[in-house]
Amino acid sequence: MKRLFKGIAALSLAVSVFAGTAVTTQAMGNSYTYNYDYWGDVQSSPDFYTARKVYTSDELGLDKKLKNPQGLFVRGNELYIVDTGNNRIIQMEKGANETLSVVRYIDSFKGDVENTTFSGPTDIAVSEEGCFFIADKGNQRILKLDNDLNYLMQFNVPVDSTLDPDITFQPNKLAVDTADRVYCIATGINKGLIKYEADGVFSGFVGAAEVSFDWTDYIWKKFASQEQLEKLYAFVPTEYENIFMDHEGFIYAVNGTATEEDLKAEKAKAVKKLNLMGSDILVQNGNYPVYGDLYMGSGGGHEGPSHFTDVTVMENDVYACLDRNRGRIFGYDDQGKLMFAFGGNGNMDGYFRQPSAIEHMGYDLYVLDALDCSITMFVTTEFGQTVYQAMDEFDLGNYEKSGECWEQVMKLNGNYDLAYIGIGRAHLRQEEYKEALEYFELKYDAENYSKAYKQYRKIWVQENIVGIVIFLLVIFLVPTTINKVKQIKHEIDIADIFKQ
Repeated sequence: MKRLFKGIAALSLAVSVFAGTAVTTQAMGNSYTYNYDYWGDVQSSPDFYTARKVYTSDELGLDKKLKNPQGLFVRGNELYIVDTGNNRIIQMEKGANETLSVVRYIDSFKGDVENTTFSGPTDIAVSEEGCFFIADKGNQRILKLDNDLNYLMQFNVPVDSTLDPDITFQPNKLAVDTADRVYCIATGINKGLIKYEADGVFSGFVGAAEVSFDWTDYIWKKFASQEQLEKLYAFVPTEYENIFMDHEGFIYAVNGTATEEDLKAEKAKAVKKLNLMGSDILVQNGNYPVYGDLYMGSGGGHEGPSHFTDVTVMENDVYACLDRNRGRIFGYDDQGKLMFAFGGNGNMDGYFRQPSAIEHMGYDLYVLDALDCSITMFVTTEFGQTVYQAMDEFDLGNYEKSGECWEQVMKLNGNYDLAYIGIGRAHLRQEEYKEALEYFELKYDAENYSKAYKQYRKIWVQENIVGIVIFLLVIFLVPTTINKVKQIKHEIDIADIFKQ
C-alpha cells in the first residue's frame, strides 16, 4: 500500500520536474533546503545550513590559483587541500573570525628515493601521530611521510594472483585507522578496498561491492554464442568512489550511484558502513534507502539518480553525502533517516559547478569545487543547531532536555518528521509510553511504535492484573456455576417425579 502512495507521489512530482532543475524549486518555489515525508512528498524546510563564506584562491592568499583540486582532509583546526593540478598539498589552519591561513605548501619531501615530488596527488590522510599518507596517483604509489616531510615508506601495487600483473597502480582515495593500517581505492581495481598493514604489507581486499545483474541477461549468457558473449558486459563489482574513517574506526564508503533497478526495488546501496570484517552494517531504518534524491529530472545535463562522490561523518554519527550529479548535500542520522538536503548546480554561493570533496570541522561543512577551484564553508542555522542540540542531549542521557529541543524544532518546522520521532523517543526513554505512542503514530514510525507499545502493554497488564484475573474468573466460573445449578435443579425435578 505504501508503495502505491509513493508511486502516486512520484507521478505527481514528475510532472513538476523540468529540465533537470531541483525538485524543490519546482514543488516549493525557491526553497533551498528540503526533505521527504513518509509518503515521499517533498517538504520545504528552514535552511539547516547556510553558506557562510566561499574561499577562492585569492581569498586564501595562495601563491598560485588552485587547479583541479580533488581532495580535502580535516584534522583538528587544520584543513588540507589536495591541489591535484599543481601537484601539491596545501596545509591550512583555521583561525579567529573563520579565516583560513596557509601553513605550508607540500610539493616535495626529503628522503633517499628517486622521485621526491608528487604527480597528480588525489587524496591525503593524516594519522593521530601527525604522519602524512598521500595518494600519489601519477607516481603509482602511496607515500607515508612524517610531520617534517621525511620519507618513511611507500605502499605499492598489491601483489595478488587475481590481479592483472600488468595493471597500472593508480591509488585514488585512502583512509588510515588508529593502527596506521591503510585502506585504499585504486582506479581499475574493483575487488573492494585495498588493505595494507602498518608495515606496508598488502593483506587483502575489504568490502567488495555486490555484483548487480539482470536475470534475463544471465539466462541469455547461457545460450548465447561466443560472438554474442563478447558483446555483453561482464558481471563485475563496481568500484567505490570515496571513503571516510569515522571516530570509531568504521569505514564509510560511497559507491557512486544506485542503479535504476535497485531504486525501484528499494535495494540501493549507494553508501556502506564497513566493519573490520568488511561487512556492511549501515542502518537503514528510514522511509527510503540512502541514495539521495527520490525523483530525477531529465535535462540540463543532469539526468538519472544522485551520484555520491564523497562522504563525511560527524562525531554524532550524522553523515553528509556529496552528490556530484546535482551538486547537493544529503545528511542522514545514524538510523539512515534523511535530515536535510540542499544545494544545486550554479554559480551562486551555496551552489557548485563540480563538487569533488566534502569534510567537516565540528558541525561546519566544507565543500571543494574542482571546477570553480573554491571551498564553500557551511555553518548551521538556528534550525540546524537546535536539531543537533536535541540529538546531543539525547546521547548524553538528558532526555527531558532533548524533548524540549525537539519541541523547539517543531515550532520552527512543523513538517519535520524527525522532530515528532525525537519527542517520541524522549518520552520512550522517560518511560512515558502512552505519550510516545502518540508521536510515533503521527509519523508512522512502526519500529519505535512497537517498542513503546510493548512496554505500554506490559505496564498496563501489571497495573490491571487483579482486574484481569477477576474478569477471567468471572468468565469461566459464572457459566460453570450456572450450569451446575441447572444440573442440580434438573436432578431435583427428576427425583420429585419418581417420588410421585
